[in-house]
Formats: sequence, structure tokens, C-alpha cells
Amino acid sequence: MRIKQPQPFTFEEGSRAVLLLHGFTGHTADVRMLGRFLQKKGYTCHAPIYRGHGAPPEELIQTNQDQWWKDVQQALNDLRELGYEQIAVAGLSLGGVLGLRLAYSEQIKAVIPMCAPMFFDNETQLTKGFQTFAKEYKQLEQKNEETIDKEIEILLQDSQDMFHGLGELITEVKNHIDHIYTPTFVVQARKDEMINTKSATYIYENVESEQKDMKWYENSGHVITLDKEKEQLHEDIFRFLESLEWS
Repeated sequence: MRIKQPQPFTFEEGSRAVLLLHGFTGHTADVRMLGRFLQKKGYTCHAPIYRGHGAPPEELIQTNQDQWWKDVQQALNDLRELGYEQIAVAGLSLGGVLGLRLAYSEQIKAVIPMCAPMFFDNETQLTKGFQTFAKEYKQLEQKNEETIDKEIEILLQDSQDMFHGLGELITEVKNHIDHIYTPTFVVQARKDEMINTKSATYIYENVESEQKDMKWYENSGHVITLDKEKEQLHEDIFRFLESLEWS
């Protein structure tokens, strides 16, 4: 069975732009509803897909954190080349980590990390998440359970370098959080089963931004952009963006 590959999107609307970044093993579906909501509110939204994502798990494990970072930098430059000078960044999970890195590496308007890990004490959960993603993908390929189990076992053996690199990225960003001065809105799901939720408090307490806020969503899990409180999340992000001093 041929699986339709997800695509990056650009929803052009107003002169204010938001770069939307998806999570690990995810793709643009993570942030599409948020993008459409913000487009209706007058914001241009662009979402890339990092290398290896939205593809078979065998392709994902051939990529690394440096490539994902370059893809995010390219996405920011793509918006600039379209003429957008003021760009906020909202990222889910890995996308939040990459967004925070942008906040201390580039000139951006604001950063909104959503369920972004700061402690690499969750490799077990991440491995389980990767395993679930791989199994679901192979089920879509209509493979039998015996074949799926064998292929996943090989994938887990071959993915160690990727997970090691992911841990290095998280640690690097954590060590630079106090270099962030851009306005920050930290979003965290209370029922997050994937990361250490103390990450949110760490980000909020350590960014040096004069304008910063944090909100907990009591009834949501890790992929908060698709969960029960997504409409409230949309409104809160919009209100935060409207509070910024856009020129």
C-alpha cells in the first residue's frame, strides 16, 4: 500500500508571520489546525518537515539533530525571503526545543515552546513513542505482525545514534536557556506522558525575557495541539501574539 507523504505548508495572510514546528516522529499535521486558526486571525503561517519525518522509520533513523536544525533555519529563511521581517516561532516537543534554539541564535519576535523537553531523562518514553510510530507506519503498509516485530527490533538497534544526538540537542538548548531575551509563552500539558513536565517550569524560570508567561492545560497529553484543549490553546496563542509589539 502506498502511503501519502505529508507536505510542508505555507498559509499566507497578513504581514505578521509564525513559524510552526512539529514534534519528533511527527509532521505538519501536528500544527496544521493551529496554522489554519492563526491564518483566519490574520497571521501567515509556515511549517516545514524535518528530514526523515513524515517518512518510513528507516528514513528517520538515517537523519540527525544537525540536519533537523538546518531544516528549521532554512524554514525561517524561507519566510524572510517571502518578505516577512517579524516572525514568531511556536513549536511542539522537539519543535519547541528547536524553537528555543532559534530564540537565542536568531532575531525572532517571540517563542512558544509547547511540551518541550529540557531533561533527557525520558529516553524510555521516547523509544516507546518511536516504537509506536514505527508499528503504526508498518501496519499502514499492511505488513503482518511477525514481520513488523522483526523490523522494529532492527530499527531499535539501529536508532541509538539518533537518540544520542537528540539527547545532545536537548542538553545544549537547556544550557543556553538563560540566553533567551525574546518574549516567551511556555505551554505544558498536565497529562503529558512523554516528557518530564518540570521542563516547563525550568524554561519559564530560566529565560531572561521581560515578557514571559506559562500555562498548564489540565486535560491534555503530549501532543497538545491535537488534544481536548486545542481550541483554548489556539485562543491563548493568539492572545499572546496580539500582546507583542509588532511594527
